[in-house]
Amino acid sequence: MAQRDRVMRMSVEQPLWRALAGYRVLTMIYAIGLFAAAHDEFVRPWLAIAYFAVLGAWTLATLPRVASAAACTKPFLAADLTVALTGILLTPVADAAQRVHDGGPTLPSIWTAGSVLAFAVKGGWRWAALASTLVAVANMVERGSPARDTVHNVVLVWVASIAIGYVVEVARASERTLARALEIEAATRERERLARDIHDGVLQVLAMVQRRGAVIGGEAAELGRMAGEQEVALRTLVSGGLVPVSRACEDAAQGAVVRSVEEDEPDDDGPVDLRSLLAPHAGSRVSLAEPGAPVPLAPQAAREVAAAVAAALDNVRRHAGEQARAWILVEDEPDEVIVTVRDDGPGIPEGRLAQAEGEGRLGVAQSIRGRLRDLGGGADVISVPGQGTEVELRVPKHRQQTNDLRGKAEQR
Repeated sequence: MAQRDRVMRMSVEQPLWRALAGYRVLTMIYAIGLFAAAHDEFVRPWLAIAYFAVLGAWTLATLPRVASAAACTKPFLAADLTVALTGILLTPVADAAQRVHDGGPTLPSIWTAGSVLAFAVKGGWRWAALASTLVAVANMVERGSPARDTVHNVVLVWVASIAIGYVVEVARASERTLARALEIEAATRERERLARDIHDGVLQVLAMVQRRGAVIGGEAAELGRMAGEQEVALRTLVSGGLVPVSRACEDAAQGAVVRSVEEDEPDDDGPVDLRSLLAPHAGSRVSLAEPGAPVPLAPQAAREVAAAVAAALDNVRRHAGEQARAWILVEDEPDEVIVTVRDDGPGIPEGRLAQAEGEGRLGVAQSIRGRLRDLGGGADVISVPGQGTEVELRVPKHRQQTNDLRGKAEQR
């Protein structure tokens, strides 16, 4: 199958930027409204009008600057804070001294908090502390003395901005951790898929060459011995651990980015009848019992179930002997499909499956259980020494719908 890169972008701070852009516009309108309601009390209203003209133009022109962390640069933050501080320091010049003494609003009013919050979202709590401290100094200078209401407002902005900056830093760290976990999960699934393919193909061929070489003898025996050594080495490599993970995590403008490799599904017309994929396994020593009606499954799910059945039958031939009989039973339930593979062999000794998995023999662990687990189902192996082995495979019918919903949720 063809492969494609899947890119998933996560960002918990992007909504903060959108909220900040809206906050700046609304608080600009609010500040202009406060001035309009009390413009008769200003001693130099023309100075206030000039400032609000600059403030309005600056706010609207810089909306793209507060759309993301990449666009919100350090020079912009410095200029934005300068606009806010200038408005605060111009207040006692434009407004009446009595209004300033009584705790009247500054020219930018609560618009100043938006400038401080931009520092918090961009650089975290340290940047927020710096910006809020400068605003606090400007407010003290504007008021002339540390009045109670001024101190209250300053402390409120200082604490709020630092808290938001800290939350943003924690959110960014969580994004990187989650992205790394998703990347490792993708690498693990790819390793398990490769392990199943190798087990179903290369390892079985090497094992067959080793057995036949030992029977033939001579130069074939040496070839068989070499094949056995390569089989052991390959099993060790397959079961040795995670494949190296490429550095696909980054703290980009829109958040952390996760890239993984996925297989493209071929263009199928619709569900596949599982019976058609299992029919080739039927023979003189393998009986197939199936429903009279089609058993539809998603193409990928049907192929994986058929491959798991093939792996179970291969285990029957290898461990129960060529003369062992096997039975395949297909059950089409309302919510799931159950396929049972049973044989009349000697059974599996207790603890043998765990021992085989520890030795790197992944026939049951990956080729059977791993496949069904990836489909959202499961596989149970029931074996009693002397009474054969039964492998029950269960796959849900609505797994594809669940995956679609999960993909949409991840994109959101």
